[in-house]
Amino acid sequence: MHRRSMRAALVLVAAATLTLAACGDKSAGGSGSGSESSSAATSGASGSSSSSAAPAGGDLAINPLVQIDIDGNEVEASTGTDAVSPAGDGSATCDGVSVAMAGALTGPNAALGLNILYGMQTALKEHNDANANCQVEIKQFDTEGDPQKATQVAPQIVSDASVIGLLGPAFSGETKATGTIFSQAGLLSLTASATNPDLTANGWTNFFRGLANDAVQGPAVAKYLTGSAGFSTVCVVKDNSDYGVGLAETITEGLGDAADPSCAADVKTGDKDFSATVQLIAGAEPDAIFYAGYYAEAAPFVAQLREGGVEAAFVSADGTNDPQFVDQAGSAAEGAYLSCPCGPAPEEFAATYESEHGQVPGVYSVEGYDLMTIILSGIDSGITDRAGLVEYVKNYQGQGLAREYQWDDNGELSSSLIWMYEVG
Repeated sequence: MHRRSMRAALVLVAAATLTLAACGDKSAGGSGSGSESSSAATSGASGSSSSSAAPAGGDLAINPLVQIDIDGNEVEASTGTDAVSPAGDGSATCDGVSVAMAGALTGPNAALGLNILYGMQTALKEHNDANANCQVEIKQFDTEGDPQKATQVAPQIVSDASVIGLLGPAFSGETKATGTIFSQAGLLSLTASATNPDLTANGWTNFFRGLANDAVQGPAVAKYLTGSAGFSTVCVVKDNSDYGVGLAETITEGLGDAADPSCAADVKTGDKDFSATVQLIAGAEPDAIFYAGYYAEAAPFVAQLREGGVEAAFVSADGTNDPQFVDQAGSAAEGAYLSCPCGPAPEEFAATYESEHGQVPGVYSVEGYDLMTIILSGIDSGITDRAGLVEYVKNYQGQGLAREYQWDDNGELSSSLIWMYEVG
């Protein structure tokens, strides 16, 4: 099945996805997908990975294609119609309780953090509107996606006695850098996007991942590329972030003989000139290029590939899966395949989100909403301290818009799936 038949499948899937919530694991995040850039500076605008997204980059948009399991096989998506509501029953009482959000709110990859924040705010509004006697606050902490900056922010979070839970950090690098600080403070760290597999191997009993990790995303996408997509040779290019390195490793392993070592290449976050890598790939003439990194570099990279005459399919993951990639890459983004543990936004949620934030949901917006809902349900149950909230999440089981949430002893979801998207 190559591009023509894949586009046919896209028409069928996109027609249904407005009423679907991705079920699945969700890895990507940032992270390997999941994200963890080390950037600073300009602020980014956010968009959507849902089929309801307004076209970005001219007439192009990121459209849901198919949901897959770890073996690359298509899996039917859940509707999410029984999702837990952040409003609860409206009888909650609480006083002086706050939830922190830590992630990139400015910088080249800010869209990824803002998507999570806006999802949280949508859930919070539903909760606070329904519960006059329990007005919860979100306290924002901008890490710029930079691990060093995050280590400066983390002490501010743990020293705020009103904060009983944290949604974040958003990127894998900053999560790795700050995990011990939050663990020692006994503060819930619930991430919507950090997907580096090693994060749950640190012995942090307070850390939970709300999506699939890259040990799921890598093999799933690799098998999809060599199976349904029909690619026999793939060049794997990675940036130097924890996210990019971890994701590239799992992708390369999953591709097996299809990964061409002659055109494997390394770049750095912040790079804008990819001429040497383009020349290397052009000489190899692969069927596809997989880029493990973020949209800030993926956009100029794919543009330079096309300018250099490389027509191979461009594939990337959740770090690239944002309308900013399409806006910045323009027509060069057309036909790109983007994976993500995140799923399309259900229609009703998308409409509410857009009315409140002036833009459609983006990657991790639904996860931000779902995970904030879980925290709020813990607060509504009467929890007022950090230890109680960690224990609540540890034993939680419930349906969200994106998937069912339940964690194992390591803080990983019990069930994980991946979505494939296509720019068209």
